[in-house]
Amino acid sequence: MARRRRGGWRCPQRSEHGAAVVDVVLVLMVLTPLFLGILQLGLVLFVRNTMGSAAAEGARLAATSDRGPAEGEALTRRQISQVVSGRFARDVDARRVVIDGAPTIEVVVRATVPALGIGGPGVDLEVTGHAIEEPS
Repeated sequence: MARRRRGGWRCPQRSEHGAAVVDVVLVLMVLTPLFLGILQLGLVLFVRNTMGSAAAEGARLAATSDRGPAEGEALTRRQISQVVSGRFARDVDARRVVIDGAPTIEVVVRATVPALGIGGPGVDLEVTGHAIEEPS
């Protein structure tokens, strides 16, 4: 039982002092990797969606009658560089293909997203954009 002394109540067991610090450290050991994992997932999804959108836009531009795959590739590189980083726009390939008998422009973007954007092992991504070519 706690005893009353001058100035207030005394803690019955002094061994509990500092237990809150240990609790906080234990909780942070679980929450920190979880938080970093969510950040990494968000970064990967953001880069993938940006690359996919740029590839689709590049394919649409290249599919117009007065343009070609080189212009679609250049637009894709430019859009990726403006939104995320030029290092994600290094491996862009645009070419004419035939899909189900229709002449199509295909833009493929490949990149590796490093861990939390700073380095280390990365996540390899490959996205493709297609557009049917306009007849000349």
